Amino acid sequence: MNYKKNKLNLDKSYWEELYNSNRTGWDIGYISTPIKEYIDQLDNIDLHILIPGAGNSYEAEYLHKKGFKNVDVIDIATQPLNNFKKRVPSFPKTNLIQKNFFSHQKKYDLIIEQTFFSSLHPTHREKYVHKMHDLLSQKGKLVGIFFDVQFSKEGPPYGGSLNEYLLLFSSFFTIRVLDKCYNSIKPRFGRELFFIFEKK
Repeated sequence: MNYKKNKLNLDKSYWEELYNSNRTGWDIGYISTPIKEYIDQLDNIDLHILIPGAGNSYEAEYLHKKGFKNVDVIDIATQPLNNFKKRVPSFPKTNLIQKNFFSHQKKYDLIIEQTFFSSLHPTHREKYVHKMHDLLSQKGKLVGIFFDVQFSKEGPPYGGSLNEYLLLFSSFFTIRVLDKCYNSIKPRFGRELFFIFEKK
């Protein structure tokens, strides 16, 4: 299949093909340090948490091992969810959701962003902002990492900049944190921003 022609959709078949052919260069094989350290300071294990475009979702695995009870994982592809089931058999199967993120309907206290935003074509970014706002409860938080770099090759991943993120999110979220990430993993050091956005 010629995925170049399908970049705007980046649909289920596109991602399934990447997983099936093991072309998953974004997958570092463990939870990234910035996300881990953020989770480590959470003390309410009853939070309703969503991890969208989760892939193999080491974040959900880490939350589960720490006793968080209400974690949903969404991915458009089936393969990473099957990988997760094998790796974390005690995780509730009903919380592993195979669907298009933009059709999901529920409310969350916290949404964790790890490489999902950068996987979407830039023309879908405003839609992403609106959907995140819709899925969060009052004062809910969107937390995670954005790339702070423009890639030389056509994505995904697609890059961005601090000013772009401010313009995108400021109308719908209070920007609590949006800073250079000091604890990125080595291959991404200097190319990431850590953020905490609170729903207005």
